[in-house]
Amino acid sequence: MLPGIDGLEVCRMLRREQHQHLVLMLTARDSLQDKVEGLKGGADDYLTKPFAVDELIARMEALLRRGSSTGTDPVLRVGDLALDPVGKKVWRGEREISLTAKEFRLLAYLMSHSGAVISRTRLLNNVWDLSFDPETKVVDVYIRYLRSKIESVDEKPLIKTVRGFGYVISA
Repeated sequence: MLPGIDGLEVCRMLRREQHQHLVLMLTARDSLQDKVEGLKGGADDYLTKPFAVDELIARMEALLRRGSSTGTDPVLRVGDLALDPVGKKVWRGEREISLTAKEFRLLAYLMSHSGAVISRTRLLNNVWDLSFDPETKVVDVYIRYLRSKIESVDEKPLIKTVRGFGYVISA
């Protein structure tokens, strides 16, 4: 019952985009059909109002236990680009791509926020640990490095510039 979109559609969008976040629907919709639709729509659990706080905490703990032990794929994916944060490897299709540590960190940050426009300042804060924008072009330079490595002539561009706002990675 969110404005303009409901939680079920938000959950479906997350699943279509292959986000691996755990989803606990907390809702006033308490019919059996609502519960079935919520779980089939991608929710990991469904709790109706009113609820006991102890039950909410127990369900969250159970989800976290399952989430950490399911062996979910830690590999980030955007289109045919894959990034393994554990093995520190990147592939575009079958082609393995060699990146520097900073390029890897930048790509991992972009991919973990796939579809969202990320500002230069936010990238500086989260990738370079700078809490201010020193009017540097380092982000632009590293984006160019990444593009040259992950986007060959015959491959679809994945990193896009959103003028005046920053960068977005999407398939």
